[in-house]
Amino acid sequence: MAQNDNSEQPIIIKKIKKGGGHHGGAWKVAYADFVTAMMALFIVLWILSAGEDVKQAVAGYFKDPVGFQSGGGKLINTNPQLNLLDENILRERELKEMQRKKFEKMQQEIMNQLSDNESLSFLLDQVKFEMTDEGLRIEMIDSSKDVFFRLGSSQLKNEAAIILNKIGSEINKLPNKVAIEGHTDIRPFNHGSLEYTNYELSADRANSARRALLKGGLDESQIEEIRGYAANRLRDQDDPYNLVNRRISIVIKYSEK
Repeated sequence: MAQNDNSEQPIIIKKIKKGGGHHGGAWKVAYADFVTAMMALFIVLWILSAGEDVKQAVAGYFKDPVGFQSGGGKLINTNPQLNLLDENILRERELKEMQRKKFEKMQQEIMNQLSDNESLSFLLDQVKFEMTDEGLRIEMIDSSKDVFFRLGSSQLKNEAAIILNKIGSEINKLPNKVAIEGHTDIRPFNHGSLEYTNYELSADRANSARRALLKGGLDESQIEEIRGYAANRLRDQDDPYNLVNRRISIVIKYSEK
């Protein structure tokens, strides 16, 4: 009996998968929201760090965006006063740098004069120069080798007066204003009266230095301040009794002109 040829054919079952391989577009929306939020954050940070003019311009845009689009306002302020401010800052820096170079030149001249004078050269290490934010500070500091004022006195020793004469002569070559400071150590001043203390002593020493500077040629109009600090600004904080705390400071101030 003949067999049916179809009975030997294998049975093939086809399975068709439905659905796409993507997960939809929800992540795109989330990513767009994230980018928008980041942009908003950066705009807020920029506004917070900007000047008042920029803040007002941004506020004006949100109040009247049509006015800005039609030319009624500018988001970025081009006020010439802001440019002038930048120029003034740059000019001030240049002026300070020019004065600093003059201060350094004057410092070298004073040191040369002291070095060349045998009667003063031994005091060279007691005259200190320091560039500060206020200007050039020159300090005449007492030491165990020598003192510029005797203990409890505001009378200058001869060598100290000569040094101040030379400093006054050099400062007179500049137009800058000057502040003169007197400092003491922490030892209480015993003058037999509570009305005369280290404050009075430090101020009197500053005035003695003032007179010596004027005698050397400093113009009186250059003197702007006389300061008596007593022991409130110690040079040696660890040892308030140290002689280095007893000193005269001449501050040559930066000029704004």
